[in-house]
Amino acid sequence: MADGNGTDSRLRSARPTLRVDGVDQATLVGGLLELSIVETAQGLYRCEATFGNWGPKDGETGFLYFDRQLLDFGKPFEVRLGTTDVLFEGRITALEAGFQENAPPTLTVLADDRLQDLRMTRRTATYADVSDADVVKQIAGKHGLTPEVDMPGPKHKVLAQLNQSDLAFLRERCRAVDVELWVEGRTLKAKKRGARSSGEPVKLARGGQLQAFTVLADLAGQRSMVTVSGWSVQDKDTVKHEAGPSVLGAELGNDESGASLLSSKLAERKEAVVHTVPLNGQEAQARAEACFRQQARRFVVGQGTAQTDARLRVGTRVELTGLGPLFSGKYHLAEVKHLFDSARGLRTEFVAERAGLGRAS
Repeated sequence: MADGNGTDSRLRSARPTLRVDGVDQATLVGGLLELSIVETAQGLYRCEATFGNWGPKDGETGFLYFDRQLLDFGKPFEVRLGTTDVLFEGRITALEAGFQENAPPTLTVLADDRLQDLRMTRRTATYADVSDADVVKQIAGKHGLTPEVDMPGPKHKVLAQLNQSDLAFLRERCRAVDVELWVEGRTLKAKKRGARSSGEPVKLARGGQLQAFTVLADLAGQRSMVTVSGWSVQDKDTVKHEAGPSVLGAELGNDESGASLLSSKLAERKEAVVHTVPLNGQEAQARAEACFRQQARRFVVGQGTAQTDARLRVGTRVELTGLGPLFSGKYHLAEVKHLFDSARGLRTEFVAERAGLGRAS
């Protein structure tokens, strides 16, 4: 079976390829026992790869990698499908040795992407008369990263980073304006939802690329309306904004939102956000709309297993087919795990979310 790139998917799914410090490592691939690459919207893009660590070396039998000539801290570590499709790109941050009864020794490499620099830098700082985009650019520059930013939102009189890591602070600012944060190589990107997917969504068909899928439509976490209130020092007056299903726009398509089903099937459920204090109307609007969208998108959540594809990343849009009128359609990936072991080969597990339920036929 050929995939969208014209490559036989059975060949692609056998075993990944590995590069250390920019050099392909065929022998390392042969000794790979397990692989786990995990990406979520809240954390780092991280990789764990376990290798057999006992065998012939330099005319003797012994440990293969304890000399740290090949696998060492800080070395670039890449996992690919074939020679071009990158599944993971980062640096080695930890080495874990395993010594189990009746089993040869193992060595596990743990690697993170460049967001690891931001996670390990904790600071207290203030930013005056800035937008959220300005803050992302400033922090990217402090870490030698190139910013690529498309962030809407107001300008703030002051933003405070209080004993937070740079990663936690930027995640917080991005959530406030409904923007996703990720890194590719040495480029720090902060863009609107869906910006990672160029062109048509990745298509996964049940019985084909989509191997298994379980999905839940749940009204428990839905709200009919979200309200954010605050106080404008400049105007000496309250500020308030309400956000409802209309802010979903084209993202909802022809589906039924959780908010509309909640109102029609149960009752109106409104929520006031009290853990934030916007200082002007623009801040209140941005926060209310972001909060409503984030809740709405968790209405339909599915967990699936698919054939491994390098395009499957957090933020990617996928189109799932063969799931009936309620659950077939376009989803947004919120968590992705690329897995490998000798028993099952390569596969990808994911969590997908969607703001609406398909119409009953």
